[in-house]
Order: sequence, then C-alpha cells, then structure tokens
Amino acid sequence: MSEEAIRLVTIGRIFRRRWRLLVIVAVLGALVGYGTSVLFPPRYTASASVLLPGQWEERELLTQAEIATSSAVVDRAAASLRWGGVSGGELRDQVSAKASDGNIIKISGTAESPERAQQLSDRMAEKFVDFAARIAGGDPDSDSDSDSEAATGPEALRKKVAETNRRITDLANAADPGQTVESVQARTELEKLRTALQEAMKKLDESDRATSKAGMVVMGPAARPTSEAPPTRTQFVVAGALLFFLVAVIGHLAVARGNRRVRTEPEIAAALGSTVLGAVDVPGGRLALRSAGGGPRAWIRGLLGLDTRWDLPAPRRSGDEASRQIRYRRVCARLREKLLAPRRLLVVVPDGDGIARRAAEQLVAEAEGDPMLRVVDVSVDRPTVPDRDTESGALVVLSAGSWTAGELGGIAEACADGRHEVVGIVVAGTVQDRPARSAGRSAENATPALAARGHATGGSG
Repeated sequence: MSEEAIRLVTIGRIFRRRWRLLVIVAVLGALVGYGTSVLFPPRYTASASVLLPGQWEERELLTQAEIATSSAVVDRAAASLRWGGVSGGELRDQVSAKASDGNIIKISGTAESPERAQQLSDRMAEKFVDFAARIAGGDPDSDSDSDSEAATGPEALRKKVAETNRRITDLANAADPGQTVESVQARTELEKLRTALQEAMKKLDESDRATSKAGMVVMGPAARPTSEAPPTRTQFVVAGALLFFLVAVIGHLAVARGNRRVRTEPEIAAALGSTVLGAVDVPGGRLALRSAGGGPRAWIRGLLGLDTRWDLPAPRRSGDEASRQIRYRRVCARLREKLLAPRRLLVVVPDGDGIARRAAEQLVAEAEGDPMLRVVDVSVDRPTVPDRDTESGALVVLSAGSWTAGELGGIAEACADGRHEVVGIVVAGTVQDRPARSAGRSAENATPALAARGHATGGSG
C-alpha cells in the first residue's frame, strides 16, 4: 500500500471513530465565526464605469486607474459628499479602480449602507472625469471657464495657420518665375515657412488627439448593491467551521505521528526484558477498544467518542470459540514447561487496559489451577506490584499499541522491586466475534482441542 493510501485510510478512520467530536468542533468553529462577524459590520460595494474614448495602451489605462484613486480625486469626492467625520484618507481605503477591456475604468466604492456605497462610487467617477479633463487642459486647478477658453484656442489657431498657408501659396505664385538669385531665395524661404507650418499643424493635431482622449464619459449611475460585500456573515460562519474542523483533523494526525506506543511483539519484549509466550484474541470488536472508567467524565468521553481508540486498525474477524481457546491453552502449556512446581504466577495487567484484563480472566479460566494464576492491576503512572509470596514469577498480559516503552519499563522495574521475575508476556488483541454456531458443530470443533489439552505446542498463531 502506498504512503498516500495509508494517509487516506488514517483520515477515514478519524472520520468514522471521531465524527461526533469533529461535528462538535465544527459547530464551535461556526459559533466563533458568527461572533467574529458581529465585530465586522456589513459592507456594501457599488461600481461605476468610466469610458475612455480614443486609443489607449495598457500602461496608460493602468495609469488612469491609479489616478482614479489618487488622493487628489478622493479628497475632492470627500469634500463633495460632506459626510461627517469621514476624511479623504479614510475614503481612500474604501475605494478601488480597475482597468477592464474596452477602455473602461471601473471605480468601486464600499460603505456601510447600499445608499452610501452608490453615492461614493458615483461621486468618485464624477471627480475623476473632472480631474482628468483639467490635467489634459494643462492646469489641474483651473475652473470650467478657463477650460472652455483653452478648448476654443486650438481651433482658432488651426484656422490662422490654414489662412497663412494659403497666403504663402499666393506669394510663391506671384514671385518672379525667373532663375535670378533673389527669386530662388524667396521661393526657398517660402517653402521653409510652409514646412514649418505643416510641422506645427501636425503637432497641433497630435495635441488635439491627446485632448480628445481626455473626453471621458461616465456610463450611467452606479447600481445600488442588493447584497453584502465579502466577507459576509455566512462566509465567516463557514470559514470558522471549516478551520476548526481542519485543525481537529490535523491535530489527530499530529498526535498519531508523535505516538510512541509499542505495537510489535519484539518491541514489547525488549521493553519488558522477557519473551512473548503467545498472542490471544479477545472478542468484542470495537467495544473492546473502549477504555474502562465511569462517572460524568467517562460519559462525556463516550458521547464524544474519546473512549474508543481511533489509531488502531479495525479488529479482524475471529475464528470460532474453539480456535480462540486453543491459543489460551498453548500459553498455559508453555507456562507449564517453563515453570517448576509449585507453579504459581502473578498475572500483571496494566490498569485501564480492558482488553488485557479480559484476556487475563480467560487465561485463568483455561489454566484451571495449573498453573495457579492471580490477576493484579498495576497503575502505569506509579506501578506497584505486591511482594513475592507463594508466586514464582510474574506473567505480563497487555494489549499491543496501548503503552509506551517507558511505561512498560516501569512495570518491569516494579516486578523486580517485588522480587518477581517476568517469566513471559502475553499479547492480547481484539477480534470481531462471529455469530454463534450450532451446538453439534461446536462440539466437533472442541473435541480435538480438549484431547490435546496440556500437550499443545507450536507458534502463537
């Protein structure tokens, strides 16, 4: 299986076993998002479009967009709106301009109400057009009368130049057609004057085209907005729920990555300093993964699904009862071979390990006094094992993936302090119990197991 598939399986396991916690965390995040939205009042955005006639390059359009939101335009709009307590500097954070296709500058204004947003965008577009016209006229601070006079000046000059050009033509025709030095010089001077006038007319036309570019038009009033500008309250709620949900999932993955619990039999044997005598099965499926305990805290953990280990794989399917009994009997047979009479052992179970506790009880039942087993629960926080009495050693029963190497080492040290030698380890695992079979078939399966009792050998299976 690839590394990515393993991650997907792990995330799916989180969803299946922690869905209640994830739902509660998402709801909490939605509430936080709603509370955050209260701190940010609703905002509305309206837009007005300004058409720029003529040919414009892209960089020129970008320059005009910057001019549209410049302090000169914003200050004029603020003075015209006369909103109490609102200065041009504050309005500049509420307006924006963008150049779009078709030589159009889109000016947007944001305010706390649809009416104000519409007024702001309309006034910004109006002041931008006025300011651009004044720049084209050569004086940004000039009034409208001087702009009108500046507009009539180029037309009068064009007429004067055309009249002068005709006068030059008449003088050239009236000049002496002879080849005298004086006549040639006169015609040459007239041609030079004509050329200078043509260049002046060309520059005048270019200036006229530049002036025509400044003839911007506001393409109607801005539409009054009907919905809030992002981020809306709904977006805050959804973002809060999604953020908390992702943090919860990432937190589970981080905890799993930092998990130092031993899972394999060699790691368990190394931590306890003994050998693994076998692995036994405890039926019960996911119920066996739940931690023991009671009280309000246990009820809350059960409600949130925190009482079930999510990082363990799903229990595999079990064989029948007879096959599970064979595993316990093999462990008992290995203990008989390993111990001398009297065969008395202390069965040490980590406190809170429900799977190991059930396995230990089943092991005592299968041993039937040979060897004599006494089960004790030992706290992993402060492990204490009863002093040696008639027992000849300790048998540690635990579930894989539940304890760290340090915790198991503490149990081994507690056994040594009580003068108990750890003679072996039994690893318990959970399986999904199959439906009960008929009595006849169970008896057939149990017969060979009973016949082999006390003499079973082989691996842990």
